[in-house]
Amino acid sequence: MFDKLLFIETNFHLCETNMRALLGNLSDTDIRLLRVFMAVVEAGGLSAAELELNIGRSTISRHLKDLEVRLGMTLCRRGRGGFSMTQEGLQIYEYAQRLISSIEDFRHQVNDMHRTLQGQLSIAMFDKTVSNPECHVPDAIADFIASAPEVQIDIHVVPVNQIEKGVLDGHYQVGIIPTHRPSSSLHYIPLFGEQMHLYCGRGHPLFDRAERVEAREIRAQRYAGLSFHSPNMETGRMHGLEKSAVANDQEGIATLIKSGAFIGYLPDHYAAPFVAAGSMRRLMRREFDYHCEFAALYRKSPAPTRLVERFLDALRGYRTSIN
Repeated sequence: MFDKLLFIETNFHLCETNMRALLGNLSDTDIRLLRVFMAVVEAGGLSAAELELNIGRSTISRHLKDLEVRLGMTLCRRGRGGFSMTQEGLQIYEYAQRLISSIEDFRHQVNDMHRTLQGQLSIAMFDKTVSNPECHVPDAIADFIASAPEVQIDIHVVPVNQIEKGVLDGHYQVGIIPTHRPSSSLHYIPLFGEQMHLYCGRGHPLFDRAERVEAREIRAQRYAGLSFHSPNMETGRMHGLEKSAVANDQEGIATLIKSGAFIGYLPDHYAAPFVAAGSMRRLMRREFDYHCEFAALYRKSPAPTRLVERFLDALRGYRTSIN
């Protein structure tokens, strides 16, 4: 426990030192202003941050101005031209992320010392997994909450690359992603599988003969793929599918497929309602299909808190994949 607290304290002071160089003396007010600034950045502007922060735009603007005066620099531009970050603002946002993450780690470690499961569990997930019958993450959450009713669950649905980065920098405590290129800084727990097929939408040239299509015809079609490194991207490249459109989630891919202008990969469980409704058809060439394995991931260092370990144990109880 001493080693864990020493690690957190060291990281906290490294981040705090960066801020102190500008602030001179870091106060609770400064931390509150930094949290407001982070919320505005993550929301993409003051108007979008109003709902997240539950305060008015004028108040948010005043908080940002107070922080800029405190730091002695302009963090973002806001006005008729829209919202944009300055280079200094981007750097302060990165420092603030590290600082708040260290504070949260410290809080969780103190809770561990008191043997209480309190605070927040932040989970990042890849999209369109809940309809997979092999995905038992909701069951694991139910078991976890039954044993830790005071913990607040915070779920984020984001692309794979953002999940990995967010877990590594402490923004998320647990990630659930399709595995593709393991990081030496993360632990992985195999969870469940997912079958991927190529689909086309009604109005597509291959729709009426999806069961008799040739491989060369598939490669000649406009293809919609995910925009980030993933099993989807790797498989598309392996089969020589040239991307004519991209999306950052599977909802976007489904939209492009339903347009009738593109083919693309979707999980079978997610595509099933579209197929049943007659708006999509699977392209019946098995060599293009692939199986995707999902895993939970978490940081190797610092070691997970007791709160995180409890949730990981709940996930382990529902594993359907064999590593």
